Amino acid sequence: MRTRIKCCGMTRPEDALLAARLGADAIGVVFTARSKRRVTLGQAQAIREVLPPFVHVVALFMDDDAADVDAVNDSLRPDYLQFHGSESEAWCAQFGRPYLKAIAMGGATGVPESLGDYPRAAALLLDGHGLGEAGGSGKTFDWSSMPRNLTQPLILAGGLTPGNVAEAVRIARPWAVDVSSGVESAPGIKDAHKLESFIRAVRNADG
Repeated sequence: MRTRIKCCGMTRPEDALLAARLGADAIGVVFTARSKRRVTLGQAQAIREVLPPFVHVVALFMDDDAADVDAVNDSLRPDYLQFHGSESEAWCAQFGRPYLKAIAMGGATGVPESLGDYPRAAALLLDGHGLGEAGGSGKTFDWSSMPRNLTQPLILAGGLTPGNVAEAVRIARPWAVDVSSGVESAPGIKDAHKLESFIRAVRNADG
């Protein structure tokens, strides 16, 4: 199976276009005020405009007001919404758009019960941050704890870098991997060499 790749925390069109050309399947843009990678709607629209066909746009929120999500949903029309906070299943589903739900794995012992709380999520994103913390923390978790009995696709996130993603893919066998800080030269600024190395490492692990 080919592991899908999502590059998150994009703030510049040129970085998003490079990631797409290198083989990324999805580009993430962050709207929550809690993130240092937060973009404006104008920045996100500029990123969307340069992307080639079949590369998805994911808009990320964390315990934000529904009105803010609605504004982005209506104007940007992302392919997916992604929620990183304490949002409930009903709250995530109210916007009429497929959504991804992040599950905090940092500090977890075993499989969190919350994995079963989002049956309508298009996928679950298992991240290395602790409960209540924002994503993009650069923290890993025990990849062998990835559950094997869920019908939903699982996205592996948290602390992934060009140096460790191949091992992570081999151990966890996720549907997709999600990278942000691991391919940056500064928050929100992607490093071309790191991006290329990361995507090549995932493809090598698949092979």
